[in-house]
Amino acid sequence: MDPRIASFVILGLGLMFAVGIEKALSRSNILSLPIVYVAAGWALFSLPLNLPDINPLTDSTDIYALEYITEFIVIVSLMGAGIAIDRPLNWPNWKQIWPLLGITMPITILLVALYGWWALSLAPASAILLGGVLAPTDPVLARSVQVGPPGKDKRHDLRFNLTVEAGLNDGLAFPFIHLAIAAIGMTTLGGWTLLWLAEDVVWRIGAGTLVGYLVGWAAGWFVFQRYAGSDAPDVEKSMEEYSTSEGPIVFGALLLAYGVAEMCHGYGFLAVFVAAVIVRQREARSSYHRVLHHFIEQIEKVILVAMLLAFGGMLASGVMNELTWAQAGLGLLLIFVIRPLGGLIGEFRSPLPKRGKVAMAFLGVRGLGSIYYLAYAQNHGEFPGMMTLWGTVSFAILASIIIHGTTTMRLMKHVEDAGAHVYRKDDDEAAADNRSAAQARTARAKERSPEEQMESDISQG
Repeated sequence: MDPRIASFVILGLGLMFAVGIEKALSRSNILSLPIVYVAAGWALFSLPLNLPDINPLTDSTDIYALEYITEFIVIVSLMGAGIAIDRPLNWPNWKQIWPLLGITMPITILLVALYGWWALSLAPASAILLGGVLAPTDPVLARSVQVGPPGKDKRHDLRFNLTVEAGLNDGLAFPFIHLAIAAIGMTTLGGWTLLWLAEDVVWRIGAGTLVGYLVGWAAGWFVFQRYAGSDAPDVEKSMEEYSTSEGPIVFGALLLAYGVAEMCHGYGFLAVFVAAVIVRQREARSSYHRVLHHFIEQIEKVILVAMLLAFGGMLASGVMNELTWAQAGLGLLLIFVIRPLGGLIGEFRSPLPKRGKVAMAFLGVRGLGSIYYLAYAQNHGEFPGMMTLWGTVSFAILASIIIHGTTTMRLMKHVEDAGAHVYRKDDDEAAADNRSAAQARTARAKERSPEEQMESDISQG
């Protein structure tokens, strides 16, 4: 059988059955779509169908293909995550995110890198790379723990935190990938570390954020002032008046944000997420965001099915043939110890109830973003121990797909049933809410007539 034709058949069948399988799995709460499709990919590529080997260790074409395809699916996932965020962009709403980025992720990078250097005998540059690759949570495979489509007013602080973390740490992990590339062949700290700090941390993060904000603002203005509202500028369109044909406008703008940020040597992933959030803030109640989110979700699903089958094929090609107990141990430590420990330390002062904190610390899904980082690094530097890196990262992703895929829905339901998915209000916040309620009652009382006020006083005793 022609491998090219066989690939089309496999992808076509995978797409046809994806929706039905996903609905069936959501009712069972036992397995997840990634588990089924990775297993199917492994089984199909293990059969004598003359399918191509997908192995980044033996074929340079595969490594470039993996980089470009995973790059695109991460971009699309970041778009969907940013568009889905309903909360206004202000400090009270977003302040609980920064410990996950500023504390949890550096702890994860440090512990993974130390393990790689000590237990896997990796060179310092390769150990740093392993930490940077495995530290960020994945926006692609973490859809089950992220916020739902736009317009869902029900507060869910746990899902909000995990969504924003996955959206931002994909961009913020990149400085450590560049640090690993810069550290190849280096044995001591020096001027190169200051250059890394200035260029890869300060400039690239700043440029990505600024480009994302400007492109997002311009896209929001164009959509809601010049295009979507052009027929009736003073009347918001209903859901039925929009169509997915309008989706390419913002989709193109978010791709533009990625490209412009990369041209300015900024972080494109960061720019995409920031731009999507800024677009969402413009006319936040508009039905257009739901249409756009649906449009992006469909594109993501097509690429996701292809990548899950390809990842199964990569496992069948022997990328983990040299896997050792020490490498497998890192994957399990990352899921059960390192990420939960870093998460609990980072969210120590979070107002989430204890069960919510534990869930947020545990639900650090690893996925296709890690494949992109490792492929990017391999294409930009000569790292020793690439077989060890690919085997370790592939096992960590597979373990996360299985462990998180079989526990996430039950854990989320347990946390939600206990009411641990929303912040507890401290005494000051509760007092402020009571004052606001009292002021509102007073204002309403002033608007009543004397007769109405008397009746209200009598009814309240």
